[in-house]
Amino acid sequence: MSRVCQITKKKPMTGNNRSHSMNATKKKFYLNLHNHKFWDNIKKKYLILKISKKGLKMINKKGLNFFIK
Repeated sequence: MSRVCQITKKKPMTGNNRSHSMNATKKKFYLNLHNHKFWDNIKKKYLILKISKKGLKMINKKGLNFFIK
């Protein structure tokens, strides 16, 4: 699986890693992704999603059924 949040669709971004002498080397900034298991009341089974912590907050606020639609 790729490093993409299944709720917010966020991806890793790229940038520069700067040393003290301001030399630039490429760097990837990854998301705070976690595999999380949710219970779906409609289908009566567990769903395993790879989501960021921001996506987890959104699910806690709006509910899982809002994002499944």
